[in-house]
Amino acid sequence: MEYIIVIHEEAEGGYWAEVPALPGCYTQADTVENLLVRVPEAIESHLIGLREDGQAIPDEKVLITTVRLPEPSAV
Repeated sequence: MEYIIVIHEEAEGGYWAEVPALPGCYTQADTVENLLVRVPEAIESHLIGLREDGQAIPDEKVLITTVRLPEPSAV
C-alpha cells in the first residue's frame, strides 16, 4: 500500500504529517527524516484501529494540484 502524505513545518520547530486518505491520521517529529520513520507507524496504527472498529479501509482518492495566484500589487 502507498499513501500520499503532506508534511507541514511547525512555527516553533519540527514537522508534522497528515495522510489525506486517512482522516485523523497524523504524526510529528523534530526532523523530516524522523517524521518519515514515524509516518508508516502512524498509518499502520490507524489502519489497525479502523479494522478493530469494523470500519472499511478508505481508498486513496486524493487529487494533488497547485493553484497559481497573481502577485499581490503593492499598496
